[in-house]
Amino acid sequence: MTMAKAPLTTAFASAIVNSDPTRDAAAMEAARTAIIDFLACTIAGAADRTTGVLAKAVGADLPGDAILVGSDRKTDALVAAVINAYAGHVLDYDDVHASVRGHPTTVIIPALLALAAEREFSAEAFVASHVVGLEAMARLGLSLGSKHYENGFHATATLGPIGVAAAICHLTGASVEETAVALGIAATQASGLRLQFGYDTKPYHAGMAARSGLLAARLAAAGFGGAPDFLDNPVGFHSAYAFDAGKPELTAKDWGAPWQIVSPGLTLKAYPCCTASHPVASLGIDLHREGLTAEQIETITFTYPPGADAALVVTKPTNGIEARFSPEYVFSAALIDGALRLDHFDERPVKDRIMALAARAGRRHDETAPRMSTDPTTRFVVLDIALKDGTTINRRFDGLPGVTDPTDKFRDATAANAAFADIPDVVRSMKTEADLSRLLSLLNQNPI
Repeated sequence: MTMAKAPLTTAFASAIVNSDPTRDAAAMEAARTAIIDFLACTIAGAADRTTGVLAKAVGADLPGDAILVGSDRKTDALVAAVINAYAGHVLDYDDVHASVRGHPTTVIIPALLALAAEREFSAEAFVASHVVGLEAMARLGLSLGSKHYENGFHATATLGPIGVAAAICHLTGASVEETAVALGIAATQASGLRLQFGYDTKPYHAGMAARSGLLAARLAAAGFGGAPDFLDNPVGFHSAYAFDAGKPELTAKDWGAPWQIVSPGLTLKAYPCCTASHPVASLGIDLHREGLTAEQIETITFTYPPGADAALVVTKPTNGIEARFSPEYVFSAALIDGALRLDHFDERPVKDRIMALAARAGRRHDETAPRMSTDPTTRFVVLDIALKDGTTINRRFDGLPGVTDPTDKFRDATAANAAFADIPDVVRSMKTEADLSRLLSLLNQNPI
């Protein structure tokens, strides 16, 4: 089968390999900011108990030159991609993109870091390839429509391998033909179900995707055969994953105009829990500042547009990991404590004082509102609180809260450890191979 018979796949692959994000200062700056945010999450996540469990299970003691972020260990590149991606997502504190409806940076950057152990390239090229990989994930997300996610797929896991393969093919200067095959090999590894939300397997989806995309690019570069038409084939990607809601033509349409990392842009998380719960978190913190207490509240009702709480699969969490996906818990913790910290969402059992309020919360959907889509303007939550004195409180939050500068987040997530203090400045200014080498050295140290 020739590339001429696959116009959509060819256009997609061509856009990937011929892109030059370095000419767009806003895109490059956004990518650098995203990398700082990701590294904050990964350094903190590297210390998580389950990261250690995963590292042992997947063979972190295998020989290799790829770094394990937040430690002084090195291992095989594919293994490092799995572990670093998992560490970046395990705290659910990493960035999210509306078009992807998932988490792109925690998938793409670990694979690029692993590649850095095998090939030398400039830091500027490294950053640019992140822009391209994210663009690929976002364009695919737009093209799939809403049913892919709502029917149970986790887009981080299904679009991630393709985004990674795109980033690597761009960075290595692969041909259009090789890239098309790499994308197809990545697509055939697309998997991951939302039923794993609240379990250790959810962040493993990021590790799966990072490894699969890296392996796909390696196989294609080695001449391994694969279908070159994953977007065009009648039994291809959209046939399998879009549930008749797809628009494959959107994959390359308006590519980089603007770059998706610029518009709609990434949301850098303000809270270490599922993104869909962040609006109620902000409302809870605001009400805490206004002096509202749990004791005053009779009932709480959250109203979402249809589909907006699809990721919020837990109503009665038993531990902090499950609680990341419970708006009832998130709002209650935010209102009672006035903040949301990493220790609200660890493995320990949830606190009775928080769950006592969460038990009084419920949800409904506004069926007259537009269905929540990849357009962030369709996202909202309405909060109605009935107080014991008979009065009510009504608040609305549109869009998503987030942080624009992750410097403080980096400092907090790394416990202000001096070993990592220079990383944000290095990422903001790095351009050369030597700069990237310095970043790798800073990341590959044991701070204890």
